[in-house]
Amino acid sequence: MNAELELGLERRIGKRSAAVIEKHLGVTTVGGLLNYFPRRYLSRGELTPINEVPLDEEVTLIARVISNSTRSMRARRGSLTDVVITDDAGSPGSATASTGLPGTLKVSFFNGFRAKAELQPGRRAMFSGKVTRYGGSLGLTNPDFLLLDEDPDTPGMDPEKLAAMPIPVYPATAKLTSWSIQKVISTLLDTLELDSLGDPLPAEIASREKFLPVADAYRLIHAPQTPADWQRARDRFRYQEALVLQSALARRRAQLAAEEATARRPAADGLLAAFDRQLPFTLTAGQAAVGKTLSEELALDSPMNRLLQGEVGSGKTIVALRAMLQVVDAGGQAALLAPTEVLAAQHFDSIRRTLGPLSRDGLLGGLGPDSVQVTLLTGSMPTAARKQAMLDAAAGTAGIVIGTHALLSENVSFYDLGLIVVDEQHRFGVEQRDALRSKANKPPHLLVMTATPIPRTVAMTVFGDLETSVLDELPAGRAPISTHVVGLAEHPAWATRIWSRSREEIDAGHQVYVVCPKIGTDDDGDFTPGEAEPTDADLAETGARELASVTGVVEQLRDEPALAGVPVAPLHGRQDPVLKSETMASFTANRTKLLVSTTVIEVGVDVHNATLMVILDADRFGISQLHQLRGRVGRGGLPGTCLLVTTLEPGHPSRRRLDAVAATTDGFELSQEDLKLRREGDILGASQSGGRSTLKLLRVLEHEDVIARARQDAQVIVGADPDLAGHAGLAAAIDEYLNPEKEAFLERG
Repeated sequence: MNAELELGLERRIGKRSAAVIEKHLGVTTVGGLLNYFPRRYLSRGELTPINEVPLDEEVTLIARVISNSTRSMRARRGSLTDVVITDDAGSPGSATASTGLPGTLKVSFFNGFRAKAELQPGRRAMFSGKVTRYGGSLGLTNPDFLLLDEDPDTPGMDPEKLAAMPIPVYPATAKLTSWSIQKVISTLLDTLELDSLGDPLPAEIASREKFLPVADAYRLIHAPQTPADWQRARDRFRYQEALVLQSALARRRAQLAAEEATARRPAADGLLAAFDRQLPFTLTAGQAAVGKTLSEELALDSPMNRLLQGEVGSGKTIVALRAMLQVVDAGGQAALLAPTEVLAAQHFDSIRRTLGPLSRDGLLGGLGPDSVQVTLLTGSMPTAARKQAMLDAAAGTAGIVIGTHALLSENVSFYDLGLIVVDEQHRFGVEQRDALRSKANKPPHLLVMTATPIPRTVAMTVFGDLETSVLDELPAGRAPISTHVVGLAEHPAWATRIWSRSREEIDAGHQVYVVCPKIGTDDDGDFTPGEAEPTDADLAETGARELASVTGVVEQLRDEPALAGVPVAPLHGRQDPVLKSETMASFTANRTKLLVSTTVIEVGVDVHNATLMVILDADRFGISQLHQLRGRVGRGGLPGTCLLVTTLEPGHPSRRRLDAVAATTDGFELSQEDLKLRREGDILGASQSGGRSTLKLLRVLEHEDVIARARQDAQVIVGADPDLAGHAGLAAAIDEYLNPEKEAFLERG
């Protein structure tokens, strides 16, 4: 189906153009370029508001030239042409219209003979380049440009129609402009038999939604005559994208449900019953309800596939442990996969401590058949201990095996793996989860846990193959956490107050976390100076300052008068695992009073006596990370305080994140805010999977209604036709959309 879309680009646009497109866009097929949609559309009749132009990004904008001057360069041979462009205050759509002040931008060309000749005052042109800052004002250096006063492609067109005709703006690169991409796509459209393309949308849905035919939609999204053209085309492709994705998820859900698992029914008087009898507290209503759901699903002979989300400290581990004990009672084993060795060790200690006498060879010396062996398996364990752990897992002696990626290695096997619990799902891809699944004789039950709250739209889009449970209440004894933004730009004196405040907590018998964005001062910063050394103002603007590092802060605090005599220790990922364990044990035992750490303490670290967290250069962390980090304090019934320290000015965009975190402890509210503040595509794309966003036109926050409608349609389609035998176009689109590299997208959040 649609063999045309799989053709190599050189067959349709020639070798030279195909090579350029592959080099700069990574696109090699006809379908890949056809689905390389414009990011937005500009109107020839409107100029781009200059005060909305983003710094340090490739932009395409339309402006009018107001001056053009050329001078010889002093330091080297050649000339410099400076062109000043404007957005004409008061023009329709101009952001400066209300102020009456035009926005201006300086455009510089080295040896710009064409610019000198063509960019005369009064002319309108489209510019494409990276916006930088020189001497306090925004500018473009050597951008590409295209004059818009006359359009060679539309000779004799009515001037009004020409002014209204939208100009597609494609995601461009420094070496390939938007209009160059448009030209190549225009050539492609001329050579294709678009009307022969199969349609992924079932006819009844296309008719119900009054969607354009697929061929018309491709023509109009790339070459619209009016704004209504591209809007109709985009609506169609957006829905198509949602339906393809939701159908892929529905098909996966159906395949998982059709697998045969071993039912793990609860025992009348086994380990789980004994555990419940000895619990020193009552489960919350939420824990009891989720526990009942898990128990019922584990007792079925189709595999459980469930996502459990709950705030930091909502008691997910107890719920997971009770599920593990039900599986052990039924003769199976449970594996808990954790993202870091620190977290795996924490789970190992806390689960054995929680089990008490029910933990065989555990802390309290459990005995006999009414106990379970809990085993730890990590990559850095001594060889003998690791071999013994692997032997216990393979022989079935270990009922609960807790580990890191080491559990996934080929030489690890299980006697009868019945349940996999994945902690912090966003740290693992589908390949890793499937590697663990393959170690079971029959498809195992799966429980995925995350403390990062996920908005409903993201859950529908990313975890659509998992059923979802939420723990939204905190167990008794959890104290509130107060969070404050410490702005050193406006209050420099607070820099020393932070440490006297830390001393107050320590003198009251409590402990303190200090979190830094870097390990050492030798870590690479993210600022690369250009030819001119940046001014102090430039450094502040780009955030290019010396960031707090664990090693640097430990040295500083050892000389800090307010902390004289306080035991301080560093913790970070580059340390020897034995040293890391000893450092954590010392902090847990209250011997170390102040721990200076990277984000290795972000999840799972549980020290009840820690009441204060100081996050230095907090603006370098994301919202969910800050929320996770502060969840490490206030865990023992004592009120917690989190200080978000920043040197950024109050109006800086990155301070909005800090203000959002300080304003609420509601993780779901924060996750919505996080989505709004993140750059387009990050939530499901580049930052998670190392490539461009998998989503082209769909935005999970903005298009909830589209996603929900497509999800409903997908369930009906897959319910009636699980193999999509009668929907060849949709099946082909799923295969194209979710190639093996993108498959991990289904499981990333």
